[in-house]
Amino acid sequence: MIQEEILLIIKGKKYHYGIHVKDRKELCREKPIETMPAPEIVKISVSQHIGAPAIPVVNAGDTVVKGQLIAEASGAVSANVYSGVCGTVSGIEEIVNPMGLKQKYIVIKNDFRTDEVFLPNMESFDDKSIIERVRQAGIVGLGGAGFPTAVKLTPKSPLDTLVVNGAECEPYLNCDYRLMLEHPDEIVKGINYLAAALNVKNVVVGIEKNKPEAVQAFSERGMKVVELQKQYPMGSEKQLIYCCTGRKVPVGKMPFDVGVCVQNIKTLFAAYEAVELNKPLTEIVMTVSGDGIAEAKNLKVTIGTPFTDIAAFCGGEKEGVVKYVAGGPMMGKNLTDLNQYARKTDSGLLFLTAKEASLDAPSNCINCGRCAKNCPMRLMPMYIEMYTLAGDYEKAAKYGAMNCIECGSCAYNCPAKRALVQSIAFCKAKLREKK
Repeated sequence: MIQEEILLIIKGKKYHYGIHVKDRKELCREKPIETMPAPEIVKISVSQHIGAPAIPVVNAGDTVVKGQLIAEASGAVSANVYSGVCGTVSGIEEIVNPMGLKQKYIVIKNDFRTDEVFLPNMESFDDKSIIERVRQAGIVGLGGAGFPTAVKLTPKSPLDTLVVNGAECEPYLNCDYRLMLEHPDEIVKGINYLAAALNVKNVVVGIEKNKPEAVQAFSERGMKVVELQKQYPMGSEKQLIYCCTGRKVPVGKMPFDVGVCVQNIKTLFAAYEAVELNKPLTEIVMTVSGDGIAEAKNLKVTIGTPFTDIAAFCGGEKEGVVKYVAGGPMMGKNLTDLNQYARKTDSGLLFLTAKEASLDAPSNCINCGRCAKNCPMRLMPMYIEMYTLAGDYEKAAKYGAMNCIECGSCAYNCPAKRALVQSIAFCKAKLREKK
């Protein structure tokens, strides 16, 4: 049985839903990761993850050093937050984040000292010690979801497979790809640590076929690699699990229900740094791209860096920018301006022109069915939107609103330019309020 499954993994499984998009990765695909100097001011959110916000443990006037804990996880599902600079805490501000929610941000004025503190050396490398180190380091899912990784490493039922998400199917983004090319040995070590934490022997690395150098890098290091179709949203958990293992995650269930844990490339790299280098999570790798920025780059930036500083480091924005996006163009968050700050889960900052971003006003649904045809979850988005707009959230739920992964495949191909994803996300929020 195991041998048959391995053969299936090597061949991969075709996925017939989703969409094909122009990836625009050529803008900075070949550009190595560049370290951006830390800015004069950082503003660090205490809620960069799913779950309860971290509780600040510093006050205005306190002096901090790089690597120091500044906000402590609260509750079972939360994450520690660390300073990425030395300096003085100016205060704690309430700022509206890219999701439109007011959150506390710790403001630190950088004094540019080079002092740095680290997590204590690990005395043991057993599963519990690795999980505790990941928790200490404040590591969350860096593919965008932000779920605390330590919680993901303690599933309710035993697992047998770790699937590594190297798909990076979002257009424009190259940060995972560059990490796979520049730090494959470190990522493999991160894989081995988290496989040990999960007590699993079977590890599969899923990488899209348009990244042959990455496929080669990991296969040469003894990893089982599945060459995935170049298709969106190949990096979504349920689709990735199916294509890598042939297992289907039932509606309403989680990956651990089919014996699988999925981890992102950046998360694995952060785990390596935490375990081997005793480094907490204070920096992220992100892609800055789009036709509206002077020079597209792949950057390592300090968490809390102002987006305005990132834009300036890339030569500034050009004329004609009509949309800023934090993340990728499909699942990222539209920004009204650049008054935002780098968060753990940011994979990109995009500067899109009118040629790249659709600004057409929505018109009436023509019942063409494209949204249903392309939905990777096999939903009927047009009906979910219709009942949401009518305020009948329970009826929308019967059409599977809560199963939507908000990938944007429906809206991408909608000839009427309906705001399908936004409507479904609103419906899900209303349904959660009722629980």
